[in-house]
Amino acid sequence: MGAKRGATGRRLELGIQLRQLRENCPPIEENRLKGMTRKEAVRGLKDLSEPTLARIELGELNFRRNIGNLRTLLKRYGVTDDELIKQLIELNREAPNEEWLTQYRSFLPTGMPHYVGLEAEAVAIAAYHPTVVHGLLQTEAYAKAVYETDRPVEDTTAEFIKRHVELRMERKRRVLTREGPVRLRFILGEAAVRIPIGGDEVMREQYEEIIRLAHEDHVSIQILPFRRGYRAINDFAILDLGELPTRVQVDNAWGAVSTSDKPREVNRFTRRFNAMVGVALGVEETIDFLTELTRR
Repeated sequence: MGAKRGATGRRLELGIQLRQLRENCPPIEENRLKGMTRKEAVRGLKDLSEPTLARIELGELNFRRNIGNLRTLLKRYGVTDDELIKQLIELNREAPNEEWLTQYRSFLPTGMPHYVGLEAEAVAIAAYHPTVVHGLLQTEAYAKAVYETDRPVEDTTAEFIKRHVELRMERKRRVLTREGPVRLRFILGEAAVRIPIGGDEVMREQYEEIIRLAHEDHVSIQILPFRRGYRAINDFAILDLGELPTRVQVDNAWGAVSTSDKPREVNRFTRRFNAMVGVALGVEETIDFLTELTRR
């Protein structure tokens, strides 16, 4: 097993190992060299469906209190090593470090609690946003102004905004100030710092916050200016999870958050990010650019 992990990391590690065991176990189907489908794996298990097993293998869920289903699957996969069984059962135990997120789960979009957990596991994050200051860089006033701007369209309440802003500030605190902080690389489209959100004071405070963070040793921030060169249309983040597979995160038009560890997808978004690094202003140029904006 790897290093000590939080709840999301434990679910990811459990899911990866279970998927590998299922795909490489002795076959139950004729003319098949190895492995079984998820449908075959859950056959006869009343409270474990094929979609649920898929979510477990993706690290979004674990077996919670029904450890019997985990034992049954391991038996079906031909696992007889008592030490391995013990280690997998230990991975299934809930880790307490995400209890703080429970109070926010009821109003978060699909996939968001899982992504917040991934942030806590990351050793490095590379993130891009073309039109809005990234959430981990936002001030409280800027974050509130973003939600207030959306409010008439999304039909949200004052309580909804309050809770989302609280969560955003807590995520920022946990990622930026934790022991052994995450290495962060941000690229912001020039529109993200040009589009006025809130009043002049809100924007000035936001510029100053980005400048402050850009001076941190573990933070790199670049502005992608209005000039020729490659730029992605949609925002995304790439999370380096250390010993676990790197994942890429994207949002969709319905507000849901999805992640993938498929090498093809991770490589595609990594190429996008690296292409924009070459077009964007350097870190010092970015600080100068933002400093000039604060004086206007």
